[in-house]
Amino acid sequence: MKEEKTIVPANGYLMLFVFILLFIGSIALMFLFKTPWPILSIVLSLVIAPGFIMVQPNGSRVLLLFGEYVGTVKKNGFYWVNPFYTKKKISLRASNFDSERLKVNDKLGNPIMISTILVWRVKNTYKAAFDVDNYENFVRVQTDAAVRKLASMYPYDNFADEGHDEDITLRSSVNEVSEALEKEIDERLSTAGIEVLEARIGYLAYAQEIANAMLKRQQATAIVAARHKIVEGAVSMVEMAIEQLSKKGVVDLDEERKAAMVSNLMVVLCGDKEASPVVNAGTLNH
Repeated sequence: MKEEKTIVPANGYLMLFVFILLFIGSIALMFLFKTPWPILSIVLSLVIAPGFIMVQPNGSRVLLLFGEYVGTVKKNGFYWVNPFYTKKKISLRASNFDSERLKVNDKLGNPIMISTILVWRVKNTYKAAFDVDNYENFVRVQTDAAVRKLASMYPYDNFADEGHDEDITLRSSVNEVSEALEKEIDERLSTAGIEVLEARIGYLAYAQEIANAMLKRQQATAIVAARHKIVEGAVSMVEMAIEQLSKKGVVDLDEERKAAMVSNLMVVLCGDKEASPVVNAGTLNH
């Protein structure tokens, strides 16, 4: 397989001077000496004209001579090449690609909507021009394929209650997922001489048919986690209260009264609403 070959053609300004000299000089000679021979010089100058090319910054021209690869002009400027060269323009600028939102299944089989944002540029003009049919379409198709593969490798979220305790998820592990996506796309696009500058997930959500159910599940998980924290704090506060009362001898509590106190404190500390106190004007037993 051939590799990219960078060349620097002849100076275009020098050849432009030769072209003007041949063209205008031949016309002047033809009128001055009334001879048709300068027509040959005019034809020669017209043959020279298609050889002028201009390469802009971060641009390139791939040159072919009757189907054979000659080289690539990458240095910006005004040049002249063989007029019989076929000159294919390929941009070396960074390009953005925002993929369509794809409906795929994650590792747990849940349908999700996902899209990616890709920043890429052509690194090898020979591969981009000749190893694939259309390198821009190749980028789109292979990016979609890489996103589908990535989505099937990781779950959308971490569901420890079902035994799916994953370290990497699509929702929370942004950096890890972006690195895996960039690596996967870069491997696929290297065939076309494409360099991946950045790849990250642009959109991520559950599919519409399960979005409401998953939202309720996430809310329930958050409520359970909050309740767990509240109970832990309440137990710690009750334990500290009983310990301080016994230590300072404020009141002598037997096991039955301790149980009643613990019950009342847990209700007060773990309740959703504020407790309404009841004043006991009698004894502790009534």
